[in-house]
Amino acid sequence: MFQRQRKRTNTQAAATLASVIYHATVRHVRKSHGNALIGLMQNMLQTVILIAAFYVMFSLLGLRGSAVRGDFLLYIMSGIFLFVTHTKAMGAVVNSEGPASPMMLHAPMNTAVAITSAALGTLYIQILSAAIVLFAYHVAVKPIEIYQPVGVIAMFLLSWFSGIAIGMVFLALKPWFPSFTGIASMVYSRANMIASGKMFLANTLPASKIALFAWNPLFHCIDQARGYAFINYNPHYSSYEYAITVSLVLLMIGLMGEFYTRKNASISWAARR
Repeated sequence: MFQRQRKRTNTQAAATLASVIYHATVRHVRKSHGNALIGLMQNMLQTVILIAAFYVMFSLLGLRGSAVRGDFLLYIMSGIFLFVTHTKAMGAVVNSEGPASPMMLHAPMNTAVAITSAALGTLYIQILSAAIVLFAYHVAVKPIEIYQPVGVIAMFLLSWFSGIAIGMVFLALKPWFPSFTGIASMVYSRANMIASGKMFLANTLPASKIALFAWNPLFHCIDQARGYAFINYNPHYSSYEYAITVSLVLLMIGLMGEFYTRKNASISWAARR
């Protein structure tokens, strides 16, 4: 009350905000484990286990012939990396600190910083995990050839962005319907094991089945990523424009819902989480 307020320029305000986001992101990255390296190794292990499980499943069920011509393991990784990134981004945003969190008592902290840091922390871990796994495969097994790496990276980032957009919708609903939101987000994550399309190529689906998957932006991201990764595959039933449009619409809905929720925040919500 007795402190003299100093006017800050836009540049100083932006620098302060960036510093707060940076420290909040570091806190989020280290949340899973005190040692950041061990936390990264845990995430890598989860990814490797998923890749190995799908490799064994495809081999035992004789589904390798349905994959795109090219590196079969790269085909599996192209789906797993985007699926895990999308799911982790959504979960990080949903579980970020809300307006009733004790962290909001600190003056520079707000929900925008919490959401941004959770999303950036997830992206950082997933990029490192994917890069290390691909490098290890490239060095230890066989050289990797990616047809259009820039396009693959763009679809990777789009899958992360779409996960943030869906997570924002769940985050806005969470204080009002905590039990429903927890169940709905879990069901969505489990459904994406199949609905994401990482187990098959969209071009091999009959026209009657496309509608079962075309609603999912992650389905479009994975199919487009495979089109960029393999010279022998040209996706016909997916579009990155659709994924961008749906993600932007959901993000705007989530931001409006979060704004309304923040204006009506109650301290008792913290006990309902």
